[in-house]
Amino acid sequence: MSTTKKSYKSAFIFLTSLFFLWGFITVLVDSLVPRLKDVFELSYAQAVLVQFAFFLAYFVFSLPAGKLLSKIGYQKGIILGLVTMAVGCLLFYPASSSRIFAVFLIGYFTLAGGITILQVAANPYIALLGDEEGASSRLNLSQAFNSLGTTIAPIIGALFLLSDTVKTSDEIALLNEVEKQNYYINEAATVQKPFLLIAGFIGLLALVFFFIKLPKVIEKTPVGGYAKLLENKLMLMGALGIFLYVGAEVAIGSFLVNYFMDMNLATVVAENETMMSIANTIAKLFNQSFSGKDPKSLLGVFVVFYWGGAMIGRFIGAYLTKILSPGKVLAMFASLAVFMIVVSIATTGLVSMWAILAVGLFNSIMFPTIFTLSLEGLGDLKAQASGLLCMSIVGGAIIPFIFGSLIDFIGFKLAFILVILCYGYIGFYGQTKKSVSNQ
Repeated sequence: MSTTKKSYKSAFIFLTSLFFLWGFITVLVDSLVPRLKDVFELSYAQAVLVQFAFFLAYFVFSLPAGKLLSKIGYQKGIILGLVTMAVGCLLFYPASSSRIFAVFLIGYFTLAGGITILQVAANPYIALLGDEEGASSRLNLSQAFNSLGTTIAPIIGALFLLSDTVKTSDEIALLNEVEKQNYYINEAATVQKPFLLIAGFIGLLALVFFFIKLPKVIEKTPVGGYAKLLENKLMLMGALGIFLYVGAEVAIGSFLVNYFMDMNLATVVAENETMMSIANTIAKLFNQSFSGKDPKSLLGVFVVFYWGGAMIGRFIGAYLTKILSPGKVLAMFASLAVFMIVVSIATTGLVSMWAILAVGLFNSIMFPTIFTLSLEGLGDLKAQASGLLCMSIVGGAIIPFIFGSLIDFIGFKLAFILVILCYGYIGFYGQTKKSVSNQ
């Protein structure tokens, strides 16, 4: 028994490294949205096609990934996912050299395909490494390290992807041929270097998973499992919860910098001694400063508090979901997220800014808690249920696109009503699960 626990502990540590990795990369993609919007002079709806391509992969690959994993096993599936991610990162090299938006989208789609395979494998695997009662707590703890990745990513994005001013097409037309080529080369290098380093790191991680041995936690995959799951009302409600949660989280995260720019917060932040002190303290960790940087870079560094809040909240959530009903904690956090969004809508300046950033804290426990609540009582169907739940992550493509379209037509403040509705449903789902668990 002690050998089994030791094996589970080692597997938990290795799997948690994957949570960190895909969290980091997913949010680094967010950092590119405002940059690509400027480079290709896109509308908000067009800019969010980046997220659409990224999260569409979850819809396309989740069920095939579930079937593939049942044939080749978790370990080979994880290696395949990592290799696919590395290929996606490498595609950013020709994409940034050619300056063709469609090639960027293909790169994002490939990268997300690899992450999908990892998500389908890792989430239920963590849930199965121990008793069902502790599943929410374990997944919240692993997701806390996912949030560590999402916390670091916006700093890297702000300092290295948003650190120079992107020229408009009219400004580029005024450059001579040599200046134009130098500008294009520098623009490409800004994107290429970070993603080449990430591809190398992913390659090393794939080698690690090639040599380690993961414990087997599922003996067989039931026949006709998907048909049974489609009859399970609570599982389907959870799938909708994942769809709406990921959509809301990504919608906010993708447009935070643009939201702050829309409220003209760059000047407010630059003139506030405390805010500049915070920004430069974070920048110094990477031997950077904000003198002469683009306003998007200055504002982008504060996105760390949105994702950092999620990290802190998940560590807290790992404890709260041990001592309280996970459904109750979920409903409470969803209500607080709605409250913060309402405050941001109703105010301006730094109050509005910090209120929307605080939503990250209450986002924290939502994904792992909805996920594990949806798997409760499913036994051998958990692996197939994971495929359906990961398929629901496509909400990260659809909700932000609708959100971006609403911003184009009615502005940020009113567009946030869509996000409030998403969190409203999550609160309802939490209350429903709480009622069921109390019966």
